[in-house]
Amino acid sequence: MIHQHGCTMEGRGMATAYDVQYQAFAKKFQLAIVGPDLFAKNNCHDWKTPASGSADALLTTLSQVSILAKIPSLKNVPWLLWGHSGGGYWSQAMMAAYPERVMALFSYSPGLDASFNYPKEAMQVPVMIRYAGPEGDACCWESAVRTFEELRKSDGMVSIALTRYQNHNYSFVRYMAIPFFESVMQQRMPEKPGAGFIAMRKIDRSKAWLGDTASLNIYPEKSYPGKMLGASWLPDSLTAVKWREFIVSGTIVDRTAPPAPYALQLFRRHNMTVELSWKADADIESGISHFNIYKGGHLVGRFPSSGVYQGFDTNGDDAYPLSLPELRTDISLPWNDSGKISISTVNHFGLESAKTELP
Repeated sequence: MIHQHGCTMEGRGMATAYDVQYQAFAKKFQLAIVGPDLFAKNNCHDWKTPASGSADALLTTLSQVSILAKIPSLKNVPWLLWGHSGGGYWSQAMMAAYPERVMALFSYSPGLDASFNYPKEAMQVPVMIRYAGPEGDACCWESAVRTFEELRKSDGMVSIALTRYQNHNYSFVRYMAIPFFESVMQQRMPEKPGAGFIAMRKIDRSKAWLGDTASLNIYPEKSYPGKMLGASWLPDSLTAVKWREFIVSGTIVDRTAPPAPYALQLFRRHNMTVELSWKADADIESGISHFNIYKGGHLVGRFPSSGVYQGFDTNGDDAYPLSLPELRTDISLPWNDSGKISISTVNHFGLESAKTELP
């Protein structure tokens, strides 16, 4: 997954690698996470096109990392492209230049007049475009609509999502991008793990849905009642439902509890206090807000004591903090207290996992 920052956001690419929600997503699908940091004298205008050297830099990096990580297939596997603003322009340009390598593209407020002569191979790449901001804005609104029309007129598999009450930067895009990528991967992942981009499967169009961009009504593609090439193309019914929710509310509500913590351990410091440590995987849908600590079934603590374990910037989608606290804390537990200690994970929608109890 290649998560490309926008203009004026140089120096922030590394945040993606430290993002526990994206790490959980990567773990589920055996992905490598790439957060390019593209530095240039004149900002993104020097790196926005693949021919500027940014494409060669990516290919070189993937080749070098495949050697360092001892994963030879890494340099040849398909890409999930994610780009914001100038990064949206770059990711669309990369799809135009390397369509056979791209499994899916999520373009968040694409800017800089993104318009390309897309080859016919690009029509096989599922694309979702999110846009907002001042209506008719030449930077991004027009760029998003133009891309949608360019791809759809050739029956390209593209959807467009207007989150009207947000703006160019402000959005909860990961809540839409991750399920979109998941739906596409389930149809396009090569049969053999680690197989190259040539082994990608084609999308099953019998599962596709279309969304009316005006009414937001959704239909199976084969039974759409209106002008099909003017509707948003969606890979399956689940994505269609989430697409509509994202446009209406600006986010996707997580309705499933996160995974429970594991490897819970207790170390007694003295006769009144113990140190509690544990491990946890993030919720793919909405990350980790905090952990609840229980004694004898009663809530006695929270970790961290205030704020969130890790959140994300709704501007550039950057995780914060990058340096996460160790999952360990001291709690009061007199040596003769028989209360059972347990801990749970709470995601960013307030849903709580099952409690994990000390053995």
